[in-house]
Amino acid sequence: MKNLYNEADKNEILNRLENLKVDAVRQWGKMNIVQMLAHLNVSLETPLGKNFPKRVFIGRLIGKLVKKRFINDQPMPKNSPTDKMYVITDISMEDFEKEKQRAKELITLFYNNGREKCSQHPHSFFGKLTPDEWGILQWKHFDHHLRQFGA
Repeated sequence: MKNLYNEADKNEILNRLENLKVDAVRQWGKMNIVQMLAHLNVSLETPLGKNFPKRVFIGRLIGKLVKKRFINDQPMPKNSPTDKMYVITDISMEDFEKEKQRAKELITLFYNNGREKCSQHPHSFFGKLTPDEWGILQWKHFDHHLRQFGA
């Protein structure tokens, strides 16, 4: 499985980000390209220990069971629901380059920090994750949204 802790997988995502253009056409979903980048950034801040979202009720009930459907080689399903904490609407299209650069910096920090510095804070839906589960989910999350915009 692809994992942001694997150098080749990290570099693949960084290259795809580099090729992302502000005028890329959304293939599905509601977020515009800048909202998507900000969403990815705040999501990656969780395993970096920069934010600490509360567990959502439905996640407490079924998150552990559903986690197995996400920790695999299959792409994330289109139009999956998003935790409200990770929906960023107060952002301008002029912030594209800033958010793109921030994404590259956060990915590099995640990789450089290594598994040892991965947060123990639970995922808001899935609950407790190992560092490798965080690495897999983050790779899949970036892949999902980059595919959403054709990158």
